[in-house]
This record gives sequence, structure tokens and C-alpha cells, in this order.
Amino acid sequence: MNPYPHPLMPRPKKSEIILPPDGKPDMAHETAARQQGYTHICGIDEAGRGPLAGPVVAAAVILPPGYELPGLNDSKKLTARRREKLYEALMADETVQKCIAHATVQEIDELNILRATHLAMQRAALGLPVTPDFCLIDGLAVPGFPLPSLNLVKGDARSLSIAAASILAKVNRDRYMIELDTLYPQYGFARHAGYGTKAHMEAIQHYGITEHHRRSFAPVAQMELPLGF
Repeated sequence: MNPYPHPLMPRPKKSEIILPPDGKPDMAHETAARQQGYTHICGIDEAGRGPLAGPVVAAAVILPPGYELPGLNDSKKLTARRREKLYEALMADETVQKCIAHATVQEIDELNILRATHLAMQRAALGLPVTPDFCLIDGLAVPGFPLPSLNLVKGDARSLSIAAASILAKVNRDRYMIELDTLYPQYGFARHAGYGTKAHMEAIQHYGITEHHRRSFAPVAQMELPLGF
């Protein structure tokens, strides 16, 4: 149940979602939550649900009221260079509460990717220096989430806190995959971040899979079958 029914209810359908008029996320949802008595409002987003390799990463961010950072936007709308600069600015700002958490490849294979994503989100929220009393979560509802929360479809384009979380999660995961590339340069992790590109699939066919590949994902699982199966 939505813990504050106005002004954010009723929940809109995807086709009815209204984005901020300038096309950039704002603090409207954070302000609405504060008006309902919440004080520590965090935005949560994830990166890496779709790749065939590597962890799924979630970030939780609490921005101070009135926070401004020029260029802060949905990570998908930014260049890699711009994301890096905003990442460094957010990480260096002591007024911004943040936590980045992972769910491992093993957890993805054991739980499934959706549950592992939810686990990473929970770890990020509970790992914040200050426990949030309300969370704005990008995407669909997270069953059993331990804190009061509201899911926002396209939340990274609507909430500034979620947009900040999307940048932290995306850059952190990209950096992880770049480090993995130094250990397994033949797979090209630095270029495709573990997604199922043609080059990545060809590398798997040629070299096999690593312990960093998600065996529960169909393309990887099929690669493990004996030839002629």
C-alpha cells in the first residue's frame, strides 16, 4: 500500500506517467514525502539486471533538501564521461548519504535475477549511514521490502534521488567490469559490461564460461551443454 496516498496516488499506468516539464528529474516526490512527516528519504536504483556476467549493483542515496548538482539526470541519458564526473561529485559530497551494494553472480543463480536485485536494493538502503524512513524505488514494487517505500516506474527520470542512485550504481558496476576485463581480457568485459553482444557470445563459444558468468541465464546455460546435445 502506498503509505502516503496524496499527492502521489493513484498510481499511473506507464502510458500515463507524467515526467517533469523540463524532462529532468526533480525533488517533487521527496518533498511530498517530507510533507507527510518523513525525514530521511532515499532514492534506490540498480544496474546490471540484463548482462550475462557480473553482479547486479544497487545504490541508495539521500539528498539534502534543496540539493542541486548541475547536470544530474537519469544515467541512461548521460555520456560515460559525464556519468563519471557526476559520480565523483556525489561520492565526494559529505552532505549526500549514499551506499552501493552488490548481489553476486552466485546469488543471482541461486535466487533468480529479480530476487537478487531486490536483495541488492535492500542491502543498499540498510547500508546507508542514516537508516531511511522512506524509500523511492525505481521500477516495480519490491515485495517484502523492509522499509516504507514507493515504487516509481521511470523513477530515474522523475526523482532526483533515484537519478543520483542510478549514476552511482551504473558507474560502480562499469568500473567492476573494467577490472574484470584485466583478468579476462579475451571476453571484452570493458567494452560490453557483460551484456550478450555478438563479440561476447563468440568469446564464450571459443573460451567457455568463467565463474563470473550467470549460469542461470539461458544463453550461458546452453553454452555449458555438451556439443551435439
